[in-house]
Amino acid sequence: MKVKSIFFGTHEFAVTILDGLAADPRLAVIAVVTQPDRPAGRSGQLQAPPVKNFARARGLDVIQTASLKSAGVSLPAADVHIVAQYGLIIPQPVLDCPRFGTLNVHTSLLPKYRGAAPIQAAILRGETVTGVTVMLMDAGLDTGPILAQRQVGIEPDDTYQIMDKKLALTGRDLLLETLPRYLSGEIKPRPQDETQASYAPKLDRDSGRINWQSGTAEIYNQYRAYHPWPGVWTTWNGQRLKILDLKPSSRRLPAGAASTEAGTLHVGCGGHALEISSLQLEGKRPLTAQEFLSGYGAQFQGATLI
Repeated sequence: MKVKSIFFGTHEFAVTILDGLAADPRLAVIAVVTQPDRPAGRSGQLQAPPVKNFARARGLDVIQTASLKSAGVSLPAADVHIVAQYGLIIPQPVLDCPRFGTLNVHTSLLPKYRGAAPIQAAILRGETVTGVTVMLMDAGLDTGPILAQRQVGIEPDDTYQIMDKKLALTGRDLLLETLPRYLSGEIKPRPQDETQASYAPKLDRDSGRINWQSGTAEIYNQYRAYHPWPGVWTTWNGQRLKILDLKPSSRRLPAGAASTEAGTLHVGCGGHALEISSLQLEGKRPLTAQEFLSGYGAQFQGATLI
């Protein structure tokens, strides 16, 4: 008899996990719970979560809700709940409802980087290793007991986008290996070491503001961590200037000082510099460095970014 599961997820990471569950002959995904459609882009048109699109294409039942406490939200009986990048609070009665509880695929080596943005936090802090944890959820913020963990390396140029995909594949495989062993009683949950706990707070649009007094590595890590969202940015001539692509440079410039020598675009930071290859002024389309210099080069040379 197949194990009945309900899946809770929203983003692309969750699609990879759901794909693995849906393809496993030992499991039956009887419902998929995801967030409501949200306005997207300048048009504000409603856009369905990636998990909804995937689930519908697979013929899975989809439940969309802004809150699992809402009146009228009813979930079918399941043996186990699986959560991956769902993004909303799951009330305790829902966590406790299935006989095997609710499992979460979390993108850090817990108890390190509990919270909303663990991948970004690991990159931002210059970590070279992170990982995935399969845990049994409780009422706390990523505080539940651990079932299994697996390390994943972070390469020097890996961005959030790259790491999200790496961790999704690892998380899928680890979950499918762990779930039957947990259900059979072979794996027993082990408590987290609270003395090693750290947190990864939720990001917002302003999280990516660059402090040009920081070192090259620190700003490059910020760019990698926040690519593609919320991105990194600075201000020039009173406007927000989003830096879409950059890399460390061997040049030396004062912090925040812009240089356009030899047709390149550099900005100083912490005694060294970063080379910018694409950027976007507020309200304008994205430009390559060459396109930007064609229109703004004379104004930009010698400017100070803040």
